[in-house]
Amino acid sequence: MVRHSKLQKQVLSLYRQFLRAGQDKPGFLPRIRDEFRTNARISKTDVMHIEYLYRRAQRQLEQLKDVNTKQLGTFSKTSEES
Repeated sequence: MVRHSKLQKQVLSLYRQFLRAGQDKPGFLPRIRDEFRTNARISKTDVMHIEYLYRRAQRQLEQLKDVNTKQLGTFSKTSEES
């Protein structure tokens, strides 16, 4: 059995909370899964980046739980910004 660190357990709990909150909103579950899969590639030793994403995700979760939320915004780099 794999033992998870405290931070890993927090991230897994957050993922489950996102899935529960996104069930009632159409189109959210694929976006949530994609976002977590993308960030799963981050090195486990990059704790500062993981904690930053964790805090950002907590804020997004609060927005998602709001009954007035209809969609999630996204920020992405354009080829010119790279």
